[in-house]
Amino acid sequence: MSFNAADFTHRLVPAPAGRVHLVEQGTGPLVLLVHGFPESWYSWRHQLPALSAAGYRAVAVDVRGYGRSSRPEGVDAYRMLELVADNAAVVHALGEHSAVIVGHDWGATIAANSALVRPDVFRAVGLLSVPYVPRGGPRPSEVFARLGGDEEFYVSYFQQPGRAEAEIEPDVRGWLAGFYAALSADTMPAAGAPDPHFVARGGTLRERFPSGPRPAWLGACDLDVYAGEFERTGLTGALNRYRSMDRDWEDLAAFDGTPIAQPSLFAGGTRDASTTWLSDAINAHPRTLPGLTASHLLEDCGHWIQQERPAEVNQLLTDWLARLPL
Repeated sequence: MSFNAADFTHRLVPAPAGRVHLVEQGTGPLVLLVHGFPESWYSWRHQLPALSAAGYRAVAVDVRGYGRSSRPEGVDAYRMLELVADNAAVVHALGEHSAVIVGHDWGATIAANSALVRPDVFRAVGLLSVPYVPRGGPRPSEVFARLGGDEEFYVSYFQQPGRAEAEIEPDVRGWLAGFYAALSADTMPAAGAPDPHFVARGGTLRERFPSGPRPAWLGACDLDVYAGEFERTGLTGALNRYRSMDRDWEDLAAFDGTPIAQPSLFAGGTRDASTTWLSDAINAHPRTLPGLTASHLLEDCGHWIQQERPAEVNQLLTDWLARLPL
């Protein structure tokens, strides 16, 4: 389904850190859409009109640190419980008592934790690309430090404030294009090429990005939107999500191993590292997501699932939503 920007309503609503920018379309039961890294509300441009046409009030937010939403200083401001509070505040600011929440990438983890921590607000949860992994095990930083051997896992690379920014800031548009291409099914590096999820010691992520054309889903105008936002805001707010993972592990100790009981959906791509590396988490969904009512792996799809395969994702979402109790 094509979209018309004139059909979208942009709003700023109050939230714990100041404001959340959101874009909405349609009327009906509220569906809150939460993007991942490094994206924005615009990642849901194909879903907003489809959900609206199906009879829902579709709302896509700029997560704290992104776009026109507040960008507080300090890594502590980006811990998971703060983002959960933002999502609950958006629901209430829109005059609603509850919502279905759907997230992609980091947004999937934020959506899952929103449903976990605030089941009174979030009555169902959809997860795209990243499965639900309950809190548990060692500190995340300890786990990531053991990955890669002679190389450094990208999450560890992102931890030091200013380090990734120094790589990205000189050419935000080029870096984003390379990052998107590295994780898209039609442009990702061939099997046997250096893995773009890892950094050579003393190197940069950019060195692992493919040098070919943009992914088919990423038009020049789409890249302009993403690049324009990050050239204006910088990447620190977005990267601070990665830098808060150990804080989340501490904050969520009371939820160690806790399943999410609400009705849920999972969809991922077969060529996405998030589904192949976390296949055990997907296999555990009957236990960790006992309310799971739909699970799909799209063949030959990469990480940017709702942009790579918008028609299929729209159908999966609307079919799942139609089966939820009101």
